[in-house]
Amino acid sequence: MKKNALVTGASRGIGRGIAVTLAEPGDTVVINFSSSPEAAAETAVAVAAKGATAHLCRFDVANLEAVKEAFKEIIGLRNRVDVLVNNAGINRDNLLALMKAGEWDAVIDTNLKGAFLCSQVVVRTMMRQKHGRIINVTSGVGVIGNPGQCNYSAAKAGLLGLTRSLARELVSRNITVNAVAPGFIETDMTLRLPEKVRVE
Repeated sequence: MKKNALVTGASRGIGRGIAVTLAEPGDTVVINFSSSPEAAAETAVAVAAKGATAHLCRFDVANLEAVKEAFKEIIGLRNRVDVLVNNAGINRDNLLALMKAGEWDAVIDTNLKGAFLCSQVVVRTMMRQKHGRIINVTSGVGVIGNPGQCNYSAAKAGLLGLTRSLARELVSRNITVNAVAPGFIETDMTLRLPEKVRVE
C-alpha cells in the first residue's frame, strides 16, 4: 500500500533529506514549511524526481488552528496519514542570563509544542486506520545540554519524554513512536553555530 507521509520543516536541511528519502513511486509526501516557499518548492522537485507525489503545505506547527486546518487537507489527499515526521525546529541561542522570554517561547513552541500538536491531531486518524508511524527528530543536546542553548536543549529533552510516553500509549494500536538524534549536520541552522560548538 502506498503511503501518505508528512514531514514538518521539510523545506531544507534534515527535513528535506527525510522527505526525499521517504519518497517512493506512488507515495504522497507532504512538505510542510512556514517561511521558505522557494526552498520548499526545491524539496518538492526532489521528491517528484523519486516518483512520489509532492504536496506543499504551509502552516505554523505551533498554531493549533493552523495545524487542524492543515491536517484536514493532508488527510483528504488519501483519507489517511501513515507517517508523521516531527522535524520542524528553530534555534534562538543565548546565555540563560541574557535570554529573552520570547527566545525561550519561540523555540519551545516550534520544537516541542509543534510536535505535540501535530502528533495529537494525527493520532486520531492513525488509531482509526490501526496503523501509523511517528518519528520525532531530537538532538544529542537534549541529553547532554549545550552552553547557550538552554531553550533548545530543554525542547529536545522534552521531545524525548514525549516520544517515550506516547510510544507506550499507542503500542497496542499498531502505532510506533520513535526518536532520532542526529549529530551536527551541515544545514543552514548549524552553520550559524560557532565552529568550536560544531566540531566538539
